[in-house]
Amino acid sequence: MRTHGSGRRDGKDGGTTRYRSARPVQLLSALLLSGALALTGCTNSADGGMDSSGDSKAAPPNAAQEGPGAADSAASGGKGEQADSPTRLTTHIIHTASLTVQVKDVPKSLAEARTTVENAGGMVGNETTDRDSEGRERSRVVLRVPADKYEEVLTELEGSGKLIDRKAKAEDVTEQVVDVESRVKTQRASVARIRELMDRASKLSDVVTLEGELSTRQADLESLLAQQASLKDRTSLATITLSLSETPVKKADKDDDPTFADALGGGWDAFVGMFRWIALALGAVLPFLVGTALLLFLWVRFLRGRTPRGAAAAATTNGEPERD
Repeated sequence: MRTHGSGRRDGKDGGTTRYRSARPVQLLSALLLSGALALTGCTNSADGGMDSSGDSKAAPPNAAQEGPGAADSAASGGKGEQADSPTRLTTHIIHTASLTVQVKDVPKSLAEARTTVENAGGMVGNETTDRDSEGRERSRVVLRVPADKYEEVLTELEGSGKLIDRKAKAEDVTEQVVDVESRVKTQRASVARIRELMDRASKLSDVVTLEGELSTRQADLESLLAQQASLKDRTSLATITLSLSETPVKKADKDDDPTFADALGGGWDAFVGMFRWIALALGAVLPFLVGTALLLFLWVRFLRGRTPRGAAAAATTNGEPERD
């Protein structure tokens, strides 16, 4: 009995011992499991933080990638605004000037003017050379110079001698140039339409009508093209009219006090001049004097010679005796 009792106690004590030895193992396993779960949660949170930070870091490259597109769109928008804004027109100006310069040697100054214009890329137009009443040579020449060299050439020509007169004019023909260009484009389109209609016309009457209309519009187009060419020539080349005259030769200063020879010469000139004027006056009056003398001679010779005979005949008829 004791033996069995002791055995049971021993059995109970052994079971208790085994239970007590297994409990720490379970606790250790639970702690390890909870630690592992805690580590897993930390890892997941760290990964989430890293992902979120990575996303936040990755966002700027995307933004940077969108940046050029936005810049391009802004640039295209700016270009669109520039395209929508009106185009700035080029100014077209006709420059004309006239210079009168007094020089010592006209041929030399004229050659220098030609050289100046040719070096500037211009050309020499009409030229006229003659002499005045005092024998001084003078020349007038028309010069055409590029518009961008106009002021430079004008200044150089002014300095070639003594400037007597200067006139300059600038005429803005921008609106006229734009108007002519627009009319040329419209007229060309009109001519092209008429030609298309002629190609499709099947009736002879339609062809004749279209040919007349085409001739009219073609003539209008040629007139507009001529105006356009004239405007282009006058705006691209300035016109300078240069007049050159020789400097009068200064005479030597003479003594202000007159001498006997001067007085004699002056008196002789006055005497000769008086007789010359008298001769001119007689020459002018002589035809009238001859005519008057001829009329008087005829009146005395014929009319007055017949008057007494007529009176005597009248007295005889009245019965009065004729006295001896």
